[in-house]
Amino acid sequence: MNLEMNIEAVLFYKAEPVKKSVLAELFSVSPEAIEAALSTLRESLTLRGVRLVTTDTVAQLVTAPEVSDLIESVRKDELRGDIGKAGAETLAIILYRGPLSRIEIDRIRGVNSAFILRNLLIRGLVERKQHPTDSRSFVYSITSALLNHLGIERRESMPEFENVMNALDTFEKQDQEEREKANEQSPS
Repeated sequence: MNLEMNIEAVLFYKAEPVKKSVLAELFSVSPEAIEAALSTLRESLTLRGVRLVTTDTVAQLVTAPEVSDLIESVRKDELRGDIGKAGAETLAIILYRGPLSRIEIDRIRGVNSAFILRNLLIRGLVERKQHPTDSRSFVYSITSALLNHLGIERRESMPEFENVMNALDTFEKQDQEEREKANEQSPS
């Protein structure tokens, strides 16, 4: 596979800005090679539904401006619909355990949550902020709009909050112990 294809795949998967330095490290190439590959990728996407947007430090795939009316229509349809079981599950995880990174949310759910998170972001139910200790990633937390929608002033006012938190703590402790045990038993 060529570098442009690999970069495109990572940017599509991440669905958020990715630092160029992270791409260079990931693919073990120079910053100049990343810039050249991004330039080639940008050119190859000119007649497509997505575009490559770059700054001095990051790269991201976005929808093409020519399809903005279509995307706006799709977005409005999404907002009219129910968030669904996956959305409710993801929202509950963030509500009770947030702020969390997407990787942490994916680990808890056991599936990729990128598109669910995008839907919740569009609806204004969660927000994305720079990770406090890892400048290469983000964390997701609830918004005041969500609390207002739920009719509460803070998340600790959720019904059975303490019981749910205790159950989550127990589950996470058992899960961590099981993963450590599995690591000890796996051959090196």
